[in-house]
Amino acid sequence: MSDKENKDVKTEETTQPSEVKTDVLVNDQAEVKLEKEAKEEREELASFSLDSSDEDLPEEIKQKLEKNKAARAKKKLVKKKKKRTARVVKTGRAYIQATYNNTMVTLTDNQGDVISWASAGLAGFKGAKKATPYAAQIITKIAAQKAKEEYNLQEVNVFVSGVGTGREAAIRALNANGLDVLSIKDTTPVPHNGCRPKKPRRV
Repeated sequence: MSDKENKDVKTEETTQPSEVKTDVLVNDQAEVKLEKEAKEEREELASFSLDSSDEDLPEEIKQKLEKNKAARAKKKLVKKKKKRTARVVKTGRAYIQATYNNTMVTLTDNQGDVISWASAGLAGFKGAKKATPYAAQIITKIAAQKAKEEYNLQEVNVFVSGVGTGREAAIRALNANGLDVLSIKDTTPVPHNGCRPKKPRRV
C-alpha cells in the first residue's frame, strides 16, 4: 500500500469521529432546548397571577391557592402551545351564579369568551361555607385581580343568577376591587307555573 493510500485511510478515520462528535453536540443542544421549553411551559401552567397584589387575602386562602396551583402543575401534562399575544379588554361582563350550596364568578369579554373565573371550592372553602357572603367576596377578589392583571379589565356589566346569600356580596366586591359596575341584571329563571314543584322535604 502506497503512502498516498495510507494518508487517505488516515483522513477517513479522523473525519468519522469528529462527525459523530458534532452529531452528539447537536443532539445535546436539542435536548437542552426541549428541556428549557418544557420548563417554561410548566412555569406558565403553574402560574396563577396573584403574587403581586394578594397581600390583603387571608393567609389560609393564600396557602390553599398555592397548594391548588402545585397540584394542577403536577397533574397537567406538558404540551406545546402557542404563546398568546397580550389582549386588552377594557369592558366585559361578570356572571355571578349564587346558589344555596355554592357561589361562582365568571368574568368574560363582551363576546362571552372567559377571561377569568373563581369558585368557592377553588379558594378552599368546603361544605356550608361555600355559600357564605365571605366566600363570595374572596372569590370575586381572586377573579377580579386576575382579569385586571392579564387583560386590564376596568368596567363590567353584571348578570346575577340564583338566590344564594353570596349574590350581593359578590357585586359589592366587584366594586371594591376597582371594577366599575355599569349595570346589574337579574337573570334568575322564574317559573310561570310551568313544571310541578318538588314536594317539600320532611326533616
